[in-house]
Amino acid sequence: MTKTINKRRYRINPETLELERVEYDLRYWMRRTGRYLFGGISLGVVFFLVFFYFFPSPREASLIQQNKNLNAQLQLMERQVDQMQVVMSDMSQRDDNLYRAILGAEPIPLNVRLGATRQISYYDSLARMTNTQLTADVQRKVDVLEKELYVQAKSYDEILQMVKTQEVKMENIPAIQPVLNKDLKRMASGYGWRIDPVYHVRRFHSGMDFSAPIGTDIFATGNGTVTFTGWRQGYGETVEIDHGFGYSTRYAHCYKIIAKKGQRVKRGDVIALVGNTGKSTGPHVHYEVHYNGKAIDPRNFYFYDLNPEEYDKMVQLSSNMGNMLD
Repeated sequence: MTKTINKRRYRINPETLELERVEYDLRYWMRRTGRYLFGGISLGVVFFLVFFYFFPSPREASLIQQNKNLNAQLQLMERQVDQMQVVMSDMSQRDDNLYRAILGAEPIPLNVRLGATRQISYYDSLARMTNTQLTADVQRKVDVLEKELYVQAKSYDEILQMVKTQEVKMENIPAIQPVLNKDLKRMASGYGWRIDPVYHVRRFHSGMDFSAPIGTDIFATGNGTVTFTGWRQGYGETVEIDHGFGYSTRYAHCYKIIAKKGQRVKRGDVIALVGNTGKSTGPHVHYEVHYNGKAIDPRNFYFYDLNPEEYDKMVQLSSNMGNMLD
């Protein structure tokens, strides 16, 4: 048993039962010092670990803040990409299914819109990138998408030009009757197989006959250039107009030709007067519409001056299987 008195340590001698002062040797002091050192070092390690894990250094704090900034930039750019993709999708849908469909243009192929598909290894490499690399890659995607939007905008410019071209086309192609309804006596014959008035055999009639008094105005049915005026065998005095876009018209059996070869005419201009020249059995104008050099049914080209009732009546009259006037 030991006892401390005035910071001195004593023990009872079991043999003499007297208090004896305890004398410590060097080994004791070394052990005691070692314990203090170990305790101090352990406490220091604990404090170091606590501060290391829970209290970052200035450099670490700077890196953490940079990482937060990069993540914020990534999220912002991702939202920008998502918004642009929505706009791009809507523009593509309208481009293919509305504008190009109306104008009769071919839609842009899907592989052209989407471009080449990346390989799976590319996306595997993304998973190994740092935030900085990911940010740069997202920015590249934004740049590519902006270029795609620019290409789409140029496509709209092309469509606008096509619309303007269509406007010119609509002004040029035949769209009215060559004789006013008020001047018509009757519609003698339409396009198709009919009975020849001279030879009394079935013959294909490549135009429509509008019966009207001699001297009645004949109108250009669309803008164009007069390419022929004069006598044609069987047609008599004839005017022919090139409307462009593959369309041309012929006005035959005229009494008098007013237009000149090479003259630019507009829809509604008087180009000749109704007559009875050539192989004709009565005053009328024989009217033909040609597309790419081939005669087509003219009754499909009166949409500017006939209402639905008038058009139905015209179709009914032109479908008769009777005699032609030429």
